[in-house]
Amino acid sequence: MFTSLHHLIDLEWMHEAYRLTRKDGAVGVDGVTAAQYEGGLEENLRDLLDRIRSGRYVAPPVRRHYLPKSDGTKRPLGIPTLEDKVAQRAVVMLLEPIYETDFLPCSYGFRPGRSAHDALRALRNGFMEQGLRWVIDVDIAKYFDTIDHTHLRCFLDQRVTDGVVRRMIDKWLKAGVLESGILQRPIRGTPQGGVVSPLLANIYLHHVLDQWFTQVVQGRLKGRSLLVRYADDAVLAFDDFRDGQRVLAVLGKRMGRYALKLHPQKTGFIDFRFKRPRGRHPLATGTSFSFLGFTQVWGRSRQNKPVVQQVTAKDRFARALRAASDWCRANRHRGFREQHQYLSRVIQGHCAYFGITGNDRRIRWFHHQVIRIWMKWLRRRGRQGHLTWPRLRKMLKRYPLPPARIVHQYAVS
Repeated sequence: MFTSLHHLIDLEWMHEAYRLTRKDGAVGVDGVTAAQYEGGLEENLRDLLDRIRSGRYVAPPVRRHYLPKSDGTKRPLGIPTLEDKVAQRAVVMLLEPIYETDFLPCSYGFRPGRSAHDALRALRNGFMEQGLRWVIDVDIAKYFDTIDHTHLRCFLDQRVTDGVVRRMIDKWLKAGVLESGILQRPIRGTPQGGVVSPLLANIYLHHVLDQWFTQVVQGRLKGRSLLVRYADDAVLAFDDFRDGQRVLAVLGKRMGRYALKLHPQKTGFIDFRFKRPRGRHPLATGTSFSFLGFTQVWGRSRQNKPVVQQVTAKDRFARALRAASDWCRANRHRGFREQHQYLSRVIQGHCAYFGITGNDRRIRWFHHQVIRIWMKWLRRRGRQGHLTWPRLRKMLKRYPLPPARIVHQYAVS
């Protein structure tokens, strides 16, 4: 247990926290930009450090913004002030090394040196090497908005009791949300958008799910099992059908004990066998599932062997194309080179995440569809109405778009 930590935060620490803070994000409720804050950076950081140490720091409310989700709903996102981001980063720099020694290998989200692709690789290896065939696709309803503060404080008490650090965390939990000029102070949840929120969310599920499954559940199961979690997205896999059913029966009760709730429509029991006698199992809700933007399905390798393929999920694919189309429509008045630069970044970014072995067909199709969308909106630019495919191909030979390529080669297909 760490009882004294805040003495490690000095001016040099604050400068490093500021360096690691994103500067191009939206401004918070105070309207202060990074350029304005840098005008008196040394003085501002000294004053911030003094307020943190003395307890005079007042956490400002976050500005609420909504992001559209694939199911038509909106995800709430909090936008803290720049100074609050710096303060949160300073505390995260203290806590992260402590909890990195506690977090289990099954956890991948928002941890240094770990990524979504590591989680996808671990899940695929579980299917291919351990013979896991029964899957619980876990979806926690409104997880970040329903984290119970009392339970979270109890979890923090087990490792960190430094008064200054804990007081800062409490201030962020109580800071509130400013939406349409109305200040709301929720009694649950963590401040989404802040850098401290992912760490607190990881700590919560580390105790609620990770430790419980690895230390309590796995020892009572008949066969092999696996947990892969990225933030609040988790997959439990088993090689024995009855093991999966037993865990599914108690998982909701376990979550309810800590004020969490499984999403009734999105949480399912998946029959993930390659060959299914008489079709899907009657107690299963599907034969494939999505995790971190990839649909997990069985396919055939070039040697005609059964392999697990991770392909771009249909909703993520459609959302990416819709975003490209919306931009082309809104910016069709811009010059060819400017549009070319933007679409090049779109393709590069898409391949950087979705470009994994076995997903080459979807990557090439995305590349093709982006060109078709671009052609469509170029033709609607008055003088460009006569643009033909041969002419566009000549333009693309002179200014080629980045090729569709596999970036993450970690599986044999």
